Amino acid sequence: MPAYLDGQPVDGRRTRGGKSRASLLIGAAVLLAESSSSTTIAQAQSALPPVTVEAPVQRPRPARASEQSPRRAQTATRQRSRTSSPAPTVPTLSERAAAEAAAQQAAKLGYRAMPSATTLRSGASPLNTSQAVNVVPEQVLKDQLPRNIDDALINVSGITQTNTLAGSQDAVIRRGFGDNRDGSIMRNGMPLVQGRSFNPAVESVEVLKGPASLLYGIMDPGGIVNTISKRPELYQHGSVTLLGSAYSASKTGADGLLDVTGPIGDQGLAYRFIGYGVSEDYWRNFGRHREMLVAPSLAWYGQDTTVQLNYEHREFIYPFDRGTAFNPVTKAPLAVPATRRLDEPFNNTWGTSDLIQASVEHRFNQDWKLYAGYSYNTETFSANQLRITGINFTTGNETRSNDGTQGSLSNVSYGTSYVSGGFWLGNMRNEVLFGGDGQYRTIYRDNLIRQATPPINVYNPIYGLIGPGTTVSNSDSAQTDKLGQWSLFFQDTLHLTERFALVGGVRYMDYDQIAGRGKPFIVNTNVSQDKVLPLGGAILKLTDELSLYASYTQSLKPNSTIAPLANSGGFVLGSNIAPEEGTQYETGLKFDNKRLSGTLAVYEVEKQNVLVSQFNPALGLNVYTTAGKARARGVEIDVTGRLTDSWAVIGSYGYTDARVTASQDLTLLGKKLQNVALNTASLYLVYDFGTALPGQLRLGGGARYVGDRPGDAINTFFLPSYVVADIFATYETRYEQFPVIYQFNVKNLFDKVYYPSAVNNLNVAVGDARRVSLSATVKF
Repeated sequence: MPAYLDGQPVDGRRTRGGKSRASLLIGAAVLLAESSSSTTIAQAQSALPPVTVEAPVQRPRPARASEQSPRRAQTATRQRSRTSSPAPTVPTLSERAAAEAAAQQAAKLGYRAMPSATTLRSGASPLNTSQAVNVVPEQVLKDQLPRNIDDALINVSGITQTNTLAGSQDAVIRRGFGDNRDGSIMRNGMPLVQGRSFNPAVESVEVLKGPASLLYGIMDPGGIVNTISKRPELYQHGSVTLLGSAYSASKTGADGLLDVTGPIGDQGLAYRFIGYGVSEDYWRNFGRHREMLVAPSLAWYGQDTTVQLNYEHREFIYPFDRGTAFNPVTKAPLAVPATRRLDEPFNNTWGTSDLIQASVEHRFNQDWKLYAGYSYNTETFSANQLRITGINFTTGNETRSNDGTQGSLSNVSYGTSYVSGGFWLGNMRNEVLFGGDGQYRTIYRDNLIRQATPPINVYNPIYGLIGPGTTVSNSDSAQTDKLGQWSLFFQDTLHLTERFALVGGVRYMDYDQIAGRGKPFIVNTNVSQDKVLPLGGAILKLTDELSLYASYTQSLKPNSTIAPLANSGGFVLGSNIAPEEGTQYETGLKFDNKRLSGTLAVYEVEKQNVLVSQFNPALGLNVYTTAGKARARGVEIDVTGRLTDSWAVIGSYGYTDARVTASQDLTLLGKKLQNVALNTASLYLVYDFGTALPGQLRLGGGARYVGDRPGDAINTFFLPSYVVADIFATYETRYEQFPVIYQFNVKNLFDKVYYPSAVNNLNVAVGDARRVSLSATVKF
């Protein structure tokens, strides 16, 4: 099936509007495909492949019986030199970049997974690694139009939502573990603290499953989510998109996106600028979402060195919506329309975030390269957070606390540098990675509002009788969590044969953490520790397209608390309290035939040293120990790619059995972990009509399934399972010389009422209602 670039099929045939420039790009694409067939995908992402055009070699003419005189021969030579065609021109950097884009376009439309080198810190093929990495490709994001990271990750197995802090934070559970602000969300392999990480500057999303502390340091054992930035490109192109959306006739909105990139001069320097704005009504009975993003970036692509610099500035305001409530007796949701909010119109979160990242990659030779990166991310926000404290489900009387947060500030400064390469040890190939990183992270909330407020009736609410709270609770304010860590890491993949390799690695980590709250400030956590973490694995390549792998990995996260421990007599978590540690055993199969790729994984994760309390009658206090354990075991299947020339697919299935296996609190022992579904599944298909129509028509749709989940830690109620379906259609045509793409999306096609997560029975998130959108994109 033909690839498309700027709306024109790249298959060697002439099209309307096809001119000499298109012919040059097609020719360069053919040269590129032939010259780079042996390069890996990771190499194609990090540097432009060389394209060499050589002049044809003249064959010597056979000597005649009667030779020409020297003078006549010289004259003939001069005439041939004047009339002969000049040697073909070597393609410029811009032409090579355009050819590369054309060569990759068909693969992108086919949902080809193209992993970033930043996730596993190397350019190794997924078949040559011992851990599972799932990719949500760029085209999937373009087709599905996810609104946040939760939306994007519906395509990945074993992932569910957890406490999003009323819709203001990314919060995803991976393999049974995860929370908001747990340090697991990355941009280009470097940590973020901003509440929402997904925006139009993100090109693709990758998930490294299981403990990832060897590469990323302090972490829960579920893994990391790596969002990959759009990068500057060396050929000039851009697009403008306008989108209109509606939840209903009275709940509408509009988005605008500008994305332009191209070269600066002809020495490998390129820029990109992304500008985005959205203003739309919230789907429930009040609220509005407004957001603005400005994201400029620069890159320099040298022969052996690549330099990247990107910046993002974001301003936002969106509803702070704690959702609905579940009846603790009937275990059913509150009997009110799903659109009815239980708080007040002033419940909003507003603020700004800034992200700056810089990286340098230098290739010493074909075997060795150096990478160095730095990232600084900060976010400030305030929020009105009126909270429900109780509901009489018979009378409808709702008691409330008029809470709020003023002056929240989070930031993280992170730097890493590492060398990767290979060498031969006898007949065995070694691929090594060694380096270090450092991080300093602060989460601070200045004034915490706590104010009593009159009740309302949820069955007949009258809003607007009160305003935001203003009473500062000094004992709850100045909430502070500071974490610093410094590490060295090493990993070696030893290829014993062409088909079998062993993997080993180690990280030495030194860390400090201080946490507490109050005005005056009271320290409740003061930890200074170090730790060595190992990694092991094995890879058996059954064929060039199929590999079997097994791995052992660990993770670490300090036990900490901002709030005072209940009834502890002022006990402070210190270095005498062991950190939470995660251990995972995993095995599975990976396949990749250059059209379709996927992973089948079987794993068991155990998290130990979980902080638990037990009342000591002699002391009259709670005694805190690290006797708690939790375990998750499961099976995961992920597939993405092209089934045929016309059909593309992305699908997943996850089985996750996660529960508490040790606790001195018998109400928790044996209970399933909160918000973790036993079964999850997704399947999305796309049909591409190719050149059967005047333009290019693509139709797609699918659904996701999430099984029932415990709504609280002691499993007193469960959120019901749900299936949500989505559809989309795109049509690409031309208006004069400009390619134009029209796209129609329906999210939650059947307007299903569902509940993706819960904090407790009075704080249950409600999934978005049906949303219809229509957009037009003009390329230039």
